[in-house]
Amino acid sequence: MPLVNSFLREDQLESDEPKFPLDVYFCTSCGMVQLGDVVPPEMMFKDYVYVSGTSDTMRKHFEEFAGEAVKKIGKGLVIDIGGNDGTFLKVFRILGMKTLNVEPATNIAEISRKENIETINDFWCVSVAKDILENHGKAKLITGTNVFAHVNDLDGFVSAAKILLEDDGALVVEFPYLVDMIEKTEFDTIYHEHLSYISVRPMVTFFKRLGMEVVDAVRSDVHGGSIRIYAMKPGAGKVSEEIDNLLSLEEKMGLGSFETYEEFGERVVEIKKQLLSLLEELRSDGKRIAGYGAPAKGNVLMNYIGIGSQFLDYIVDKNQLKQNLFTPGMHLPVYSTEKIMEDKPDYLLILAWNFADEIMKQQSAFKKTGGKFIIPIPEPKIV
Repeated sequence: MPLVNSFLREDQLESDEPKFPLDVYFCTSCGMVQLGDVVPPEMMFKDYVYVSGTSDTMRKHFEEFAGEAVKKIGKGLVIDIGGNDGTFLKVFRILGMKTLNVEPATNIAEISRKENIETINDFWCVSVAKDILENHGKAKLITGTNVFAHVNDLDGFVSAAKILLEDDGALVVEFPYLVDMIEKTEFDTIYHEHLSYISVRPMVTFFKRLGMEVVDAVRSDVHGGSIRIYAMKPGAGKVSEEIDNLLSLEEKMGLGSFETYEEFGERVVEIKKQLLSLLEELRSDGKRIAGYGAPAKGNVLMNYIGIGSQFLDYIVDKNQLKQNLFTPGMHLPVYSTEKIMEDKPDYLLILAWNFADEIMKQQSAFKKTGGKFIIPIPEPKIV
């Protein structure tokens, strides 16, 4: 599979595009689900094309998340690891918190700075944490949204956080929840950046080993179903009954059994067959189809299923960093969303299906002209 956020310029289309194995492994001891092959993070994150601020859904999510975290933990310095363009930290700043962004992507860090968010352009690690401690002091909150699951050295990640946390502070990490991924067959959330596919059970064991305690967990609908875990120093916070509730749910779902993942794989193959059949039928009827959204998950879906120019004429995306480039692997051109009403395709395949409601609302004019939407997950359907 190519690196799904490595978009290409036209002059790069004839070059050899690097591809890497994308095999998922299950630990029979602790229940962790993770990739077996690790791509060097510098290849994926130093020049990045995802920005948080393009999504209304994410902005609302961050408002809710920040309000909850401040209510649970209190005010002080908040450090956002992989804080992207600073959208999340802007909410904390409004709530009266001091803010600091640690963002490895050079181009995205510059956007954050332009938003007047103090930003360290580096990968999160112990040495960075020590520098922050010397220059900023300890933190009340350390957050990581869709970052923790991207990290290979999870021990180092938590060790760096422990250096900086106040005694009653919390590390709050959010990531797609394995329960939702399995329930909804969200196979396209599996890509090289996402090294871990996380449930509560292995996290309780993991944080305990590193001298911390999981005290709370909160589920969210964002990104097809996510969970955020609050970890504190032992005794610093009361353990929520939600932890036991989620451990019971995970056991009931069979997340500790390899057969669960074999069944998941069988469902993935069925989605591939159904979506190919639908696209072939529409094309044979002379229908024109474009893709909406060029997210990482969309590139996984297109490359795994084999959806290229034989089905889609092009892709549109609101993110200007992706426009006028070509998608990894399938090499479909990416344009601005204005092209939809200029070109008027018959169907839009919503590749960013986790934002389907937002997208269909924004594209109401397209629907009024007779256009229809295809949502591929959890099973292909026309809306």
